Amino acid sequence: MTMPLMDLGLWSEIFNFDNYGQLLQLVHNSLIAGAVLGLVGGLISTLVMMRDLPFAVHGISELSFAGASAALLLGVNVVAGSLAGSLLAAVVIGALGAKARDRNSIIGVLMPFGLGLGVLFLSLYKGRSANKFGLLTGQIVAIDDPQLGWLIATAAVVMIGLLIVWRPLVFASTDPQTASARGVPVDMLSTLFMLLLGLAVAISVQIIGALLVLSVICTPAAAAMRVTASPVKVPLLSMAFGVVSVVGGTLLALGGSIPISPYVTTISFAIYVVCRVVGAWRMRHGWAVRGTTESRSLVSAH
Repeated sequence: MTMPLMDLGLWSEIFNFDNYGQLLQLVHNSLIAGAVLGLVGGLISTLVMMRDLPFAVHGISELSFAGASAALLLGVNVVAGSLAGSLLAAVVIGALGAKARDRNSIIGVLMPFGLGLGVLFLSLYKGRSANKFGLLTGQIVAIDDPQLGWLIATAAVVMIGLLIVWRPLVFASTDPQTASARGVPVDMLSTLFMLLLGLAVAISVQIIGALLVLSVICTPAAAAMRVTASPVKVPLLSMAFGVVSVVGGTLLALGGSIPISPYVTTISFAIYVVCRVVGAWRMRHGWAVRGTTESRSLVSAH
């Protein structure tokens, strides 16, 4: 009898939908923030995967965590602290890491430094433990109106910036040598993208936490690229996967007593596994040729 009761108790901590309708009203802001984050994360993750920057995302998230922790300790705006940390990391990585090997070395140095600073600041913080834990693993009801306003404004900057430079940035990401030869400002676009990525990581930390940002800013595009190579379908599918992961994770987390991040990451991973299976099936049946041709035509059009 002990094991079934214990299993039931554990299950109720993960999924408990008693009074779910009343609880749903508490996460109105979180659902909006999740949808916005899913769109931004899904769109920018396409370029993150094209430019082979998942490691950079993790490095930026550690500095974002340090900035948010410092702001929490000082009693100032946590969102502003997170943004400052992300932008600092993006500038350092973008300025000093032009080559992939140099970039990875810099990120490898920044990651433990940022995480160490964050742990130091949280250790000195004497406030609610939930605030500490939330910076690492996310918080479901932590998005108040001012934070939501910051998040939407930051997301708008990222989305508009990406849409303005999308075509040349895709060209520079796919074939930087040819793009540079044709007059595309590859270095400037790279720096601008790192700044936009820093902003996207900062708003992700507010919802899913610093440790698991990759599930929002890398996994959606990685899944989409498994089922299509179309330059149009990949970002659209990636944004759809991002929204489903974050909003779905928020809705599931509401019925439990654990942080939001395990739900988001599980949904995101499940989508990736399904896409991988579908992609393997399509490859075996020769359905990947058209998408590859479309992707190459986008580059040649420049």
